[in-house]
Amino acid sequence: MSAGGTERAAAERAEAGGVRTALAGLTTRGRSFLAAGIAAAICAYVLGQSELLRVGLLLAALPLTCATVLHHTRYRVSGTRALSPARVPAGGEARVRLRMENISRLPTGVLMLQDRVPYVLGPRPRFVLDRMEPGGRREVSYRVRSDLRGRYPLGPLQLRLIDPFGMCELTRSFAESDTLTVIPRVTPLAPARFAGEARGYGDGHRRALALAGEDDVIPRGYRYGDDLRRVHWRSTARYGELMVRREEQPRRARCTVLLDTRAGAYEGAGPDSAFEWAVSGAASTLVHLLERGFSVRLLTDTGSAVPGESADGFAGGGQESADTAGLILDTLAVIDHSGGEDLSRAHDALRGGGEGLLIAFLGDLDEEQATTVAGMSRRGGAVAFVLDPAAWTRDPSGPPRPEEQHTDRLHLLRDAGWTVVRVPRGAALDELWRRADRERSGLAAVAGEVRT
Repeated sequence: MSAGGTERAAAERAEAGGVRTALAGLTTRGRSFLAAGIAAAICAYVLGQSELLRVGLLLAALPLTCATVLHHTRYRVSGTRALSPARVPAGGEARVRLRMENISRLPTGVLMLQDRVPYVLGPRPRFVLDRMEPGGRREVSYRVRSDLRGRYPLGPLQLRLIDPFGMCELTRSFAESDTLTVIPRVTPLAPARFAGEARGYGDGHRRALALAGEDDVIPRGYRYGDDLRRVHWRSTARYGELMVRREEQPRRARCTVLLDTRAGAYEGAGPDSAFEWAVSGAASTLVHLLERGFSVRLLTDTGSAVPGESADGFAGGGQESADTAGLILDTLAVIDHSGGEDLSRAHDALRGGGEGLLIAFLGDLDEEQATTVAGMSRRGGAVAFVLDPAAWTRDPSGPPRPEEQHTDRLHLLRDAGWTVVRVPRGAALDELWRRADRERSGLAAVAGEVRT
């Protein structure tokens, strides 16, 4: 077959597919007219009634003509979507603005516009757009809201074309789509004394410098504006040019936030479940510490961290703090239960992670896991918010469950040096945060009295 024959065959197949699409777009009214026309034509043939045949042909031709005309309609319409904001907390609303523009030289008919959204964001929005003149524009908007965190696709945008008689309806889709990210709720937290200060030169660094001696200081060449008090005279004499001591690099306080995501550690589901409280607590803590200039690290029970995170975590403070917070919140927006059954991998990751503050959000702990968590205690301080699934799932009007085992495991953590806060159902994170600060400060005061 020649190239021309191949092109003609492809065009014929495309036309046949377009005809089938147009016929498939017949509405109930159009199918009824077509069926009535065919039935009338058959009856006219059997009975020999030519007038009835004309009626049948008219009834059948009307929906077919509408489908053909609608199929060959070539509207040149552009559509854009603007999502504001693209990242919202759970329970928050975002506004979606749709803008349609007729870029052809011919006016359009009445258009029905609809946008595809997941069912958790609400019903599918539909709009009827009046006739648009050449170069005309129409703007509509709707709101979306979700109590469940996650990433939700919006789109593609669809145009539904309907003929004036309502016989046929065709749908044409745009290719572009957007993503709405629903992040965990972030609770503002008060500065806590157990977190300390994030910046400063640090006594450890000065002690190391004093023990090493001045000869171990690595100098650099003098630059205009350097303080003359920083001139290193011994190196100046050695190199024959002015040399100055390098600025001491301030140590940045570090904090690791451990989030227990084991499926067996939590019961229940939904926006008010224990696991969602733990995710929201981890997000609030990380954002709060980033704002205070900490280097933060997010760790799960699987030993995994945020993609792109360095060995020392993400540095807080400065202009990058907001970007870092956004990256962490995007990660927590899609975090889900893990298939793990223990916290051993998190223990191994913390064992090689150096010092610093450790704040953990934990689910139900059996005796073995409580022992594992007890071994994670650090010199920089360890605070655990422990959620008791029995308290989150039981009927408040029913009899209370025995909690001796849960209490014993909390005592095990306290004996290992943890500051432990039990999280009851519906507790406010900011109140528990202040309680942890008071308990941690009390332990530090007792330890100071013992040392003296």
